[in-house]
Amino acid sequence: MFSRPGARHSQNAYVTSDLDRAMAIWRDEFGVSRFHVFENDAPGLVSSPEYRMKIALANVGGVEIELIEPLPGQAPLHAEVLPTDGSFAMRFHHAALRVDGDRSDFEAYMASLDLATHPVVWRGELGDVMRYAYTDERATLGHYLEHVWFDPAMYEQMAAAIPVYPAP
Repeated sequence: MFSRPGARHSQNAYVTSDLDRAMAIWRDEFGVSRFHVFENDAPGLVSSPEYRMKIALANVGGVEIELIEPLPGQAPLHAEVLPTDGSFAMRFHHAALRVDGDRSDFEAYMASLDLATHPVVWRGELGDVMRYAYTDERATLGHYLEHVWFDPAMYEQMAAAIPVYPAP
């Protein structure tokens, strides 16, 4: 799915107006009882534009599930599909393609994209350990694609914190 040279489909992400309620749905309907939950406010995180959100991650059958609750007024790209009246919703938002290797592999991968066809609408980094960019694929796929790279040690540390289903 979403094959690109040097990258693999690694994640499906949903935005929600209530992270706790969304996690309860995943627990009750899909057997995902635990998520790794955090806010994306890590020191050194740089994004353009700046976004703040609550995030929950679980690895389900080898694909990471990401639930995102945009903080009010802080993440318009993620909030745009949610109701504005405060009612509950959970909507598919993006699939992620993870680039393995070193940072130069990510840079080469991004340089291989036709940005006229796949425009970058958000990008960011965390020091020397993470890079990401979102491309707008709504006209063809109906959603965004996230292109992401982690330093291998950072990825291992993150993966160790994320619950895995079914349990190994």
